[in-house]
Amino acid sequence: MRVAVVTPYYKEPEAWLARCLTSVREQTYPVTHFVVADGHPQAWVDEAGVRHLKLDQSHADYGNTPRTLGAMLAVGEGYDAIAFLDGDNWYAPDHIERCVQVAREQEVDFVTSRRHWARADGSIINVNVAEDDDGSHVDTNCYFLLRGAFHSIPRWGLMPKPMTMWCDRFFLGSLRGEGLLEADTGMRTVFYLCTWANIYASVGEQAPEFAKSGLPVHELTNWYKGLTGRDREIVFRLTGYMLPAHA
Repeated sequence: MRVAVVTPYYKEPEAWLARCLTSVREQTYPVTHFVVADGHPQAWVDEAGVRHLKLDQSHADYGNTPRTLGAMLAVGEGYDAIAFLDGDNWYAPDHIERCVQVAREQEVDFVTSRRHWARADGSIINVNVAEDDDGSHVDTNCYFLLRGAFHSIPRWGLMPKPMTMWCDRFFLGSLRGEGLLEADTGMRTVFYLCTWANIYASVGEQAPEFAKSGLPVHELTNWYKGLTGRDREIVFRLTGYMLPAHA
């Protein structure tokens, strides 16, 4: 099974991106790493032993455009499975191996895994998020797509920009709405750098300077309120996700 990992990056600090790339290079199962600069390439990545793709401008869509282009390149080059890893996150050494094992044992279209919430120094935050634990949410970095799900890859890039702040939620909804076969490794093998102030507050910690207070959900809400029935049908064609008629 030939596996590709796709990493979109924007302006992540070099140390964060280097940790990401190192974690992929040190996987116990061999992969090809497609690293896609969203308008702000870092020159050192050229010598990092990865496929470094450089877009000439950024797209302000939470990595969806570079993620799509990297993944479609992997499809065109005949890879059998595609995983995603954002530039500020990293994998446990056996992440890909565990995904491959599940894919070989079960006839599925995609495999999911779990994540640790982590600090910038790499330490794990002792927090449980219900939607992560019960599988109702799958973070972008926790997907492992097989050929039966490759047709869904363009949905990341076709997604209207207001939806991109919750792109992994809408993407999961499209896969499940279509009835694709899925399996979960049940293991926390993704390390997700926590950039959300509320998570730090929930464990009684001062949020770091880079932490965000939240997403501009009002932009999504305002966009949604202006949609007609015809608009929602077009969104469904683009994303595979049917927005409800009423919020």
